[in-house]
Amino acid sequence: DFEKLMRHFDNDITGKTFAVWGLSFKPNTDDLREAPARVLIEHIIEAGGKVKAYDPVAMQEMRHFYPNEKNLQLIGTAQDCCDGADALLINTEWREFRSPNWEVLKEGLLRPLIIDGRNLYDPEQVRSMGLQYDCIGRPLSDRRGQDIKAA
Repeated sequence: DFEKLMRHFDNDITGKTFAVWGLSFKPNTDDLREAPARVLIEHIIEAGGKVKAYDPVAMQEMRHFYPNEKNLQLIGTAQDCCDGADALLINTEWREFRSPNWEVLKEGLLRPLIIDGRNLYDPEQVRSMGLQYDCIGRPLSDRRGQDIKAA
């Protein structure tokens, strides 16, 4: 969520770019009406950040909601979405997000940080790949790789 994101960046995301995986409110639909990703993206842009987003189905629908938003880029693949991003934010539990190429993902991100709003991954597996992983209701790793309790 946005508050977690801001904490990771000391409450200043000006000029930062964030990869967002999942735009629809649930998998297997392009419905964006109640999608948390829309709120998150709007907050990021209002705070001075930029978004690179990917969704397997809802890209065209997203273009209808934000036809002229210069700080939102819709990207053709999940992996490409992460290239040059300061962190990856996961909002929808699409099946294709469940098995990413961790090495490619880590190489693409400027900072090896994943904020997972869907608990898609095993925290130990993600950490073992050298990524910082913040998810819902589980311990998260701080910048030194130690476990701290989620607030």
